[in-house]
Amino acid sequence: MDDGELGDAVDRARSGDRTAFGIVYREVHPMLLGYLRGLIGDEADDIASETWHDVVRDLRGFRGDGQAFRGWAATIARHRALDHLRRISVRPRTTSLDDRTDEPATSQGSEGVALENLSTERALSLIAELPQDQAEAVLLRVVLGLNGPMAADVLGKRPGAVRTACHRGLKRLSERLSGSEEK
Repeated sequence: MDDGELGDAVDRARSGDRTAFGIVYREVHPMLLGYLRGLIGDEADDIASETWHDVVRDLRGFRGDGQAFRGWAATIARHRALDHLRRISVRPRTTSLDDRTDEPATSQGSEGVALENLSTERALSLIAELPQDQAEAVLLRVVLGLNGPMAADVLGKRPGAVRTACHRGLKRLSERLSGSEEK
């Protein structure tokens, strides 16, 4: 879905169209979840839920196109993730989490789904090994598809700094992948 179509769906969702909100959610949620998994790992689903709660609460006040909506949602997600990280640093979790996750049904065969999940999991684990500024830049630019200025707004940095961090992160990922293929 291009930014214009997403922007139209957001406008309709702001007016109370539940079907349009479903379209927005299905378009943005997977990318948002990937971004959060790269930031905080296993607890991304919970933080994504908090993010969508805030999005629904504040949607009527949002103004902008599809790209701006992705950036706005990413900013909310980032704030929720940073709040979560601060919270657990003060009061660490003492219970174990259930490793099982329910994935939505797809029309793809189980082999394709398994390969896609493995490659996504591998990519996110490699991104998580990058320095934080590079990891966030790669997640925002590649996973969420934000442009440089929008990613910069989310991170509170200059667009050039975000583009540089993304470039360096992607270069490191490429080097890591090249090194693992040679082995």
